[in-house]
Amino acid sequence: MAERLRLMHVHAHPDDESSKGAASTARYVAEGVDVHVATCTGGERGSILNPSFKHPGIEDNPELIGEIRREEMVRAREILGVTQDWLGFADSGWPEGDPKPPLPEGCFALLSVEEAAKPLVALMRSFRPHVVTTYDENGGYPHPDHIMCHKIGVAAFEAAGDPEAYPDCGEHWQPKKLYYQHGFNRARTLAVHEEMLRRGLESPYTDRLKDWKADPEHDARVTTRVPCSDYFGVRDRALLAHATQIDPDGWWFAVPEDVQAAVWPTEDFELVHSHVPTQVPEDDLFAGLR
Repeated sequence: MAERLRLMHVHAHPDDESSKGAASTARYVAEGVDVHVATCTGGERGSILNPSFKHPGIEDNPELIGEIRREEMVRAREILGVTQDWLGFADSGWPEGDPKPPLPEGCFALLSVEEAAKPLVALMRSFRPHVVTTYDENGGYPHPDHIMCHKIGVAAFEAAGDPEAYPDCGEHWQPKKLYYQHGFNRARTLAVHEEMLRRGLESPYTDRLKDWKADPEHDARVTTRVPCSDYFGVRDRALLAHATQIDPDGWWFAVPEDVQAAVWPTEDFELVHSHVPTQVPEDDLFAGLR
């Protein structure tokens, strides 16, 4: 393929582009791939998860978090070297309680898939990605915005190439491949955990693994492992740009980079649809397109 390759990631919130697949993103950018991020919501109902985060006025005006997270996104996309668009939907928040409270009226997760997919279809037809990634049917984890992000990612991938669908959203374009991201799989976590213990280091995953039951069927869904350990540092800098969400002294950075590179130097994906011939397993999202 002579034209420049294009990759689109569809994410729920600002910071997801840096916590899921960011090292492979940085690798592809370095190779000359045009990478675009579609961010469904502004993350304005998110909490401040970094205990060391300070910002003048945030305690008196909690609504500032939406503005701050947009500023963080600007820094992260500059670090990763990507372009980005906001789809403009309202963050649904994380419902807490038993039973869980109803989601806020008008939020992203309560919209119809047909309505919410429309701006993403328009963006796909404008950017014309060869490859699209998003989350699996569980959202990677069951945040209502992540599950909705999955639904519209799949719907837009299918509709973007249909000239009968969304006729007011530009000339149709069919992306060639669709992937789900599988960043937080148990096999990877266990491998890192065991290597930390082998080196005499404290693992941040000890408690998490106690309740994380093995699911060989789910782990077997990974088809594509992209080598990208040379870009783990870029990923980490992009993560740190999201200062409201990422604690620099927290579990994200408890595992040395050389441990990660030694035991799991890839980021992992599941090939869901392909309109080009390819064979799995793959080591490249653009297998069959180069």
